[in-house]
Amino acid sequence: MKKIQYYISALLLVAVAAMSLSSCSEDKLGPTIFPDVDETLDPTSYTYKLDKFVKENYLDKYNLTFLYKMPDISTNMNYNLVPATYENSIDLAVLCKHLWFDVYDSVAGEQFLKTYGPRIILLIGSPAYDPYAGTETIGLAEGGIKISLFKVNAMNINDFNMMNEYYFKTMHHEFAHILHQTKTYPSEFNKISVGHYDGTNWQYRGNEVTSMGFVTNYASSEFREDFAETIANYIVKTDTQWNRILELAQRGYATSASDDDFTAVYYSYYYYPDNDNTQDLVYCEERFVVTVTEEDGTVNKYYRNDRDPQGNRIVVYDVIDEDGIDGAEAILEKVRIARTWLQDEWGVDLDELRRVVQYRQATYNMDNLRKWVYDIQ
Repeated sequence: MKKIQYYISALLLVAVAAMSLSSCSEDKLGPTIFPDVDETLDPTSYTYKLDKFVKENYLDKYNLTFLYKMPDISTNMNYNLVPATYENSIDLAVLCKHLWFDVYDSVAGEQFLKTYGPRIILLIGSPAYDPYAGTETIGLAEGGIKISLFKVNAMNINDFNMMNEYYFKTMHHEFAHILHQTKTYPSEFNKISVGHYDGTNWQYRGNEVTSMGFVTNYASSEFREDFAETIANYIVKTDTQWNRILELAQRGYATSASDDDFTAVYYSYYYYPDNDNTQDLVYCEERFVVTVTEEDGTVNKYYRNDRDPQGNRIVVYDVIDEDGIDGAEAILEKVRIARTWLQDEWGVDLDELRRVVQYRQATYNMDNLRKWVYDIQ
């Protein structure tokens, strides 16, 4: 007890001495290096309409700062990044409201995102490209507070699949991260595909990931990405796209062509046009089919109507599913766990969320959404 009193007394003496020195000083403090920020919007500014829109619809309503002018302090200096264009920022600002915030408001109530939503949304014009890993980042969720959306300058508002892949899906993916960073999801999810994740080479995986029980190759990188990708893809994929994923997940997959046919492609009845997996899957059954006899018996060979750069016909073979995994069942089990978790922990109906998103994606009119900004006085 005496020691404590001694230290307190000593501290008081130091404090008094410091106050005495301060009061005796003739020096005057200069102007602050942190000037007051005027939050009043300038009606004469070129960006006034968007600034007013994001203030009223994000800051005032959700206490969320919507950044589109890319302040340096908000970005990772290890990447060469460029700001988003003003026009594309308008499009993404109204789409975020219509396809994300308004959806959760209608399904979970307005208080939900006010309480659990991000506090910062940052738009960046370019992707964060990693030349060493051969990957590009198109979305980030940081600490349950901030979501960054990249590649904004590449937006093609008329390409629904592209918009879905880079922006709409990313919105729900990154928000799923915020939610599970707040309340962890059940550990049983991690057991479904244990042993099949590859955090180093996931970007080199192809269509075989669906046969292994993953909705995308990025989902096969780790548990948490699998969880967020499963939710996001289930929400934004149309019924046709989702059913095709499940169909493909029930098929086998082979990774190389036969020794004597270097044009062969093994995509288990389906293939992606031009190997671009952002496009719709195409049924090989709808292509030209021939029956040939080989040494081990009669097999079907499915020819694509197009040809490779050398003019050869591209062949798609049947593939037997021998990986021992029911990919479709694995994906559906992951959805079931996510559905239960969202309902029990958050009171959010995943299927109702998907229904509203599907309707809005199929019916929104971009010109009408832009009027939210352009009609501001």
